Amino acid sequence: MCTICGCSETQAATYTVPGAHAHTHDHDHEHGHAHEHDHDHGHTHTHAPAEDPHAVLHAAMHGRTIALEQDILAKNKVLAERNRGWFEGREVLALNLMSSPGSGKTSLLERTIHALKNEMNIYVVEGDQAGTNDAERIRATGCAVIQVNTGAGCHLEADMLARSMQQLNPRSGSLVLIENVGNLICPALFDLGERAKVVVISVTEGDDKPTKYPHMFRACRLMLINKIDLLPHVRFDVDRCIARAREVNPDIHVLQVSAETGQGMEPWYQWLRRELAGQPTFAPT
Repeated sequence: MCTICGCSETQAATYTVPGAHAHTHDHDHEHGHAHEHDHDHGHTHTHAPAEDPHAVLHAAMHGRTIALEQDILAKNKVLAERNRGWFEGREVLALNLMSSPGSGKTSLLERTIHALKNEMNIYVVEGDQAGTNDAERIRATGCAVIQVNTGAGCHLEADMLARSMQQLNPRSGSLVLIENVGNLICPALFDLGERAKVVVISVTEGDDKPTKYPHMFRACRLMLINKIDLLPHVRFDVDRCIARAREVNPDIHVLQVSAETGQGMEPWYQWLRRELAGQPTFAPT
């Protein structure tokens, strides 16, 4: 059980390259043999007095839980720094795309790949709890992709990205787009070693999302407001959404796009080109 978010860790993550066999990451011991425990110790056991159940519950809810949370994040941070060094050594631009389910991340990636695949090498990591639908969609574009199924987990972690890179082995100077599990909470807490985090919000959601989920918008360098072609049909105040995002993160860049029609996508492509070239990003708009 992950105490950061409450998601279950009892189910191993699965890595699938479309068209190949799935890989399940298990936790077997490295020395390759089973343990048989004999409990006939040849001596008697002295049992300590039973702990007060209320004291046990209090400790579990406070000190022990906090320590476990710190251990989880500390381990992830170390692995994320290794990933970051790996990317920097190969001049690979890795971006962590996060959003609520249904915001249009996969459609955004499909259109982006079609537009840029002739000028840069693009690789995609698809994070979902189950299924390979999104990876199959990306595969249809001709882009190299790996599907990471987290089971009951609600976010990708640094070790999952490291294993994905072992499978994809991106070329030097390429672009790696990571589509995280749909969730506006936990993915913001787990550094993957990416260059930048990007949050996608659609106009079919509320324009108050930045202040309802401040950690997510505070962690991101860029906010993409997607599905702007639907603005005439929904109640979504773009200016208010941008103002709320900058309330929690004054430095966040904002772009308005439609992955469906292509409206506003060129500034997104330009942002990617500049980031890949290591140039400063433009001023917020």
